[in-house]
Amino acid sequence: MRHAVTTTHLIMNAREKLRPRLCEALDVVVRIVDPPDAQINHLFFMEIGTPYRWFSRLGWDFAAWRRYAEDPSVETWVGSQAGVPFGYFELQNRGAVTEIMFFGVLGGHGGRGLGGHLLTRAIERAWQLPGTERVCVHTCTSDHPAALSNYLARGFTAEREVTDEEEMPDDDDPIWSSPGYYRSLRAAPR
Repeated sequence: MRHAVTTTHLIMNAREKLRPRLCEALDVVVRIVDPPDAQINHLFFMEIGTPYRWFSRLGWDFAAWRRYAEDPSVETWVGSQAGVPFGYFELQNRGAVTEIMFFGVLGGHGGRGLGGHLLTRAIERAWQLPGTERVCVHTCTSDHPAALSNYLARGFTAEREVTDEEEMPDDDDPIWSSPGYYRSLRAAPR
């Protein structure tokens, strides 16, 4: 099924542009996934992304997830409150550019400032990576309705918008229903 999707590419050119929003709760922590674990990346991608039709990695098998998660240029971080995971972000450092590859908060955890907190931590970490001169992220009209406003509120600037027709799986495709969409990890080595 083809859909028109508008993607907004955002950039932050200086660390000083960050406008932090931190949650007041003392029990909120954000930790790196170390050692890297492809199943964590897959879980968050699917759980956060399925309602918004994130489809770019649906065809990945376990080997692809593992290659990505274990790539030395990639970091995955998980936010939790009182020990309960609420969201994640992936950073990929490419020298002068660090990109927030994926970012999101699990359903049921919105409205408490956790998204702003997690994004603040993602940006802070991006600026700590060696050589970073700018931080990039993109969002689209298929993403959470608050995504763009969160990025802008944290200090990103919209660099450009692109509208394309994208091929997405049909609504009745089993890829969108559990446990079918976890098929790529069923054969994961234990």
